[in-house]
Amino acid sequence: YGIAVARIDLKRLVPAVYLFCAGSFLLFYLATIVFDDRQLIDKSFYVWVSFFALFHVSVFWSFMADLYSRAQGKRLFGIIGAGASIGALLGPTIPVIFSSRVGVYNLLLIAALLLLFLLPIIHALEKLKPLQARQIGGDFFNGFVELFGNRFLLAIALFLLLYTMMSSFVYFELKNIMVEYDRETRAYYWGLMDLIVNSLAIFTALFVTGRLATRFGMALTLALVPLLMVIGWIAVALTPAITLLIALQIIRRAGNYAITRPGREMLFTAVTRESRFKTKPVIDIVVYRGGDVLAGWTYTGLAQGIGLGLGAIALIAAIIAMLWSILAVLLGKHFEREPVTGATPNQAVME
Repeated sequence: YGIAVARIDLKRLVPAVYLFCAGSFLLFYLATIVFDDRQLIDKSFYVWVSFFALFHVSVFWSFMADLYSRAQGKRLFGIIGAGASIGALLGPTIPVIFSSRVGVYNLLLIAALLLLFLLPIIHALEKLKPLQARQIGGDFFNGFVELFGNRFLLAIALFLLLYTMMSSFVYFELKNIMVEYDRETRAYYWGLMDLIVNSLAIFTALFVTGRLATRFGMALTLALVPLLMVIGWIAVALTPAITLLIALQIIRRAGNYAITRPGREMLFTAVTRESRFKTKPVIDIVVYRGGDVLAGWTYTGLAQGIGLGLGAIALIAAIIAMLWSILAVLLGKHFEREPVTGATPNQAVME
């Protein structure tokens, strides 16, 4: 992807990414016809989808950060992010309705078709951009180099790393405490959480996030969920209970979809175009997945290596959440005072 960003005109790059992803689903569908070993195809598809879920979203937000100005991002990214939550509610209806009628593997064709529907939308959005040089150039590894050479980008990476730590800690503790329940009860709790999370995320993203960012600034916007996590982890440490962990999971997920994720994407409206398309995927994919591994090792070391219980781990998580909050405030303040150096000509005028 770094090579593609350096050499392909941006007008063609984003459509090419979605065309490539649609083609990948088509290839998996063809593989189910050609090869008899469906189990190998299923496992390979699981790995690919794990990457696809991060990659195409990263490219989408790179495109949005390049399209809208910093002021526009603060107003609109929450609303745009609501689309993810709406999609999370509508998307599962497709397999529910069609899987028994058309077959599971034929759903791959529907997925490919949905991605192809995005191409005319991308073309329409491209018309909003100013006329300018559209090829970034440079080397494919510039994204890695700039990440470690730019303190602002490195701070964003650390912000995401601390988020993944929070995600893993909540998930592992919730999973462990639910071992005592039967399968039906666990399914009920997880389903209920998904319903509440998506409903809260849609409402908050549509009516709260933009106002929060424009009226109270990015420092509070980025720090709100981390501060709530601090309070939540302290409550869990004092009174370990499944209800508190469920509330913590709902706050973390709904807050991320509606506030934290759009807020983090707003930060990339203040960086260069090369950073948006080269460094951002490094943060979104390499740092995110690396954070998953680090968080898993850390939690395992604390819970199984040292033998800490829920209360002690909750206190450690509260400290991590506090560091996350401090970093969020620093990132927000830097964003607000940073001049518009990385904006496109059209964005600079809009500022």
